[in-house]
Amino acid sequence: MRNRRLKPTVFIHTNHKQMLGAIMSRFSLKKRSQHADEFDVRFIEVKDYPCMLEREGDLYRRDGEMRPWLNEDLQSFTPLRFAPPGLMHYDGKAVVMDPDIFAIGDIWELLSRDMAGAAIMCRPKSGRKGRKGAWASSVMLLDCAKLSHWRFEDNFNDMFEPGGRDYMDWVSLKLEDPSTISALENEWNDFDNLTDNTKLLHNTKRKTQPWKTGLKIDYRPADTFQLFPPRHWLRRGRRALFGDYKFAGTYAAHPDPAQEAFFFDLVREALEAGEVSVDMLRDEMDQGHLRADALELVGV
Repeated sequence: MRNRRLKPTVFIHTNHKQMLGAIMSRFSLKKRSQHADEFDVRFIEVKDYPCMLEREGDLYRRDGEMRPWLNEDLQSFTPLRFAPPGLMHYDGKAVVMDPDIFAIGDIWELLSRDMAGAAIMCRPKSGRKGRKGAWASSVMLLDCAKLSHWRFEDNFNDMFEPGGRDYMDWVSLKLEDPSTISALENEWNDFDNLTDNTKLLHNTKRKTQPWKTGLKIDYRPADTFQLFPPRHWLRRGRRALFGDYKFAGTYAAHPDPAQEAFFFDLVREALEAGEVSVDMLRDEMDQGHLRADALELVGV
């Protein structure tokens, strides 16, 4: 007997380091929608996937080179972008998004959108990567019935195999048939850009995420093979000598004060609604996931 179709669902993939962002993201999605009862929001967490936990320290392919898989990295959740079709039993519509993305518009506009035959809708990446055909999979609208080839555990493990898939090709959707992908307007994944047109604000530049200002950096910057600027080679040398995060510096203030204000206004709303508590915020601060002056910024 066929399972009853699930509601359209927004999946927020995350790990413990970005759980506060995920909670604020979920709160914003429901708060800003006129159709909050018509869709679900679910977290997909690294801790629930043994295939990821068991790979700690194993070498996987990324940008043509092998590097160790680190579940403690700030963005270890990114492969989970490809789990939603299986979680939806390959039926219905889903949106998958990063935990540092917050709704300003109504996500129902996206979930109810006519995909005109596409399996995936997302925006192109910006800059050089976008010009080379990379898509930004950090927000995707999915027709799950058309993505039966997305088998998360098998696809994840393939990165660790000789000649297996390259992480960057995977997350940039270069392994997909281009004819199945259609472009979303940039405002549905607005990269550190807040305007009257923004629907989903993405604080994508890790170093300036507004809730982390002043904390020690706990992510591994991407490598490139460029000879210049020399910071790429200095970064590799530092990691070889001292490990991934030693002397990596601290998170900087976001260059747009309006985006910092937006985030902490959202936290204040969530406190008033009982979505988070002061004790929870203090715990996030104790773990080094939330900046030290956060309670002052929300007026507690």
